[in-house]
Amino acid sequence: MGFFDLFKRKDKKKKEKYKLGLHKTREGALASLKEILSASEKIDDDLFDRLEEVFIMADIGVDTVIDFIEGLKEEVYHKKISDIKVLEEMIIDRMFEIYLNGEIVNANLALNKNGLSVILFVGVNGVGKTTSIAKIANQYKQQGKKVLLAAGDTFRAGAIAQLDVWAKRVGVDIVTKPDGSDPSSVMFEAIQKAKKENYDILLCDTAGRLQNKVNLMNELSKMKRVLQKEMPDAPHETLLVIDATTGQNGMSQAKAFKEATDVTGVILTKLDGTSKGGIVLAIRHEMGIPIKYIGLGEGVDDLEVFDIEQYLYGLFADFFEE
Repeated sequence: MGFFDLFKRKDKKKKEKYKLGLHKTREGALASLKEILSASEKIDDDLFDRLEEVFIMADIGVDTVIDFIEGLKEEVYHKKISDIKVLEEMIIDRMFEIYLNGEIVNANLALNKNGLSVILFVGVNGVGKTTSIAKIANQYKQQGKKVLLAAGDTFRAGAIAQLDVWAKRVGVDIVTKPDGSDPSSVMFEAIQKAKKENYDILLCDTAGRLQNKVNLMNELSKMKRVLQKEMPDAPHETLLVIDATTGQNGMSQAKAFKEATDVTGVILTKLDGTSKGGIVLAIRHEMGIPIKYIGLGEGVDDLEVFDIEQYLYGLFADFFEE
């Protein structure tokens, strides 16, 4: 079944949300794509060069784009493709393949089926880490889960208070200690409370500002050891929060955190606020990390479990809706 056929079955409400959330990328960096393809009379190296420029502008990443275009060229020339419409479908199909990379990619969090699930959140300040934690807490609360937050970002002024405000707004419990406290002591108190009082989900905030990567690695390792002393298989997920509007700077952050800790997934915030939404494919291709959630708005319900099919529809809606 082709990618275009697949979309006849998709959830209309979700399709519209992705379409709206990705309109800046579709109408910005990718705006000229349909025009370039429509105006092309043949498939040649000149066309591939122009496609390469468009995809790099969409922040798909230079290395990813080069691999993508080379693979596309090889397939086109091998199969002797000359129809532009066929090329359009091939572009979307190959992006789908780049994201999957031969794997079954599950965006759902790997929760503990037999008790407490511990999720660690990492990322630099200002990327939307606190609000992402609150939105995920709200989702699980709506599912009837008993949720606890751990305010482990003790180094940033106001971080604890900010998470506390969100906890009250969402209606979940929180463990806090004074500013400047050892973050690992917060983790210790939180996981003990979570175990003792039979919580389902423990969401742990961490520091987003440390002087260097060594300090970051040491701090995250210490927190992980404290959690594992109480629960050997914790954390069940370590989610890196990246602001999509930072583009390739976000990729640099991803690389630093991946070296510092075992990142299992990415939350990409503010995707609706950037014209360079192609960073999703760059993160997956260059880092090998799946996207777990994307932010498509400011509301508490606007953090969506990532769906690669809906994402590609949002990027290329103009091709689907002729």
